[in-house]
Amino acid sequence: MDPIPKSEYYYANKIVLLSLKAFEEVMGKNGLNAILNLAHLPHLIDNYPPDNLEREFNFADFSALNLALEEMYGPRGGRGLALRAGRAAFADSLRNFGALAGAGDLAFKVLPLQTKMRIGIPAMARIFSQISDQHSTVEEHENEFIYTIHRCPVCWGRKNADKPVCFIATGLLLEGLKWLSGGNEFRINESKCVAVGDDVCEFVIQKTPIS
Repeated sequence: MDPIPKSEYYYANKIVLLSLKAFEEVMGKNGLNAILNLAHLPHLIDNYPPDNLEREFNFADFSALNLALEEMYGPRGGRGLALRAGRAAFADSLRNFGALAGAGDLAFKVLPLQTKMRIGIPAMARIFSQISDQHSTVEEHENEFIYTIHRCPVCWGRKNADKPVCFIATGLLLEGLKWLSGGNEFRINESKCVAVGDDVCEFVIQKTPIS
């Protein structure tokens, strides 16, 4: 695969560290090393980003990881691995984050489900705007929330995908909603993706849980 030209936008080291650890857990050390080589990121082998919130990991490199995953495992296999990595990244860190810290409190837990979603989904969007150059917004509609990433690190620099590819982001949202709601799973569909030529990456979150 060709290198993706560097961007001027950066992701927090911690998110990348958690994603790499999740990939390693899912595909083993050798599998991850092969992905890093394919993504033109061999310097990350046994040398993960530090565990801090400095914005130092280029969007283009995060996108290259995602693309290498698809190329090595195929779209379906890559999708499953990316969803698992996104879920793991949320489970390991983001729920302890400022904007979501109160969501573990009893006062939050007894709120109605829709109120939890109304508070929690924008809080997740704010976290990413705070710890990275990813800019996210949320709109509420009658039956769904629209979560929009206006600068997406998952597919940065890609233009020729035939369907949406931001499964790491979907995994983060799925796990975030599961945690906010006290264990429910929700249907989330990426309806727009920059990688297929859209202006933004957009995720439609159904308000009614599926389990």
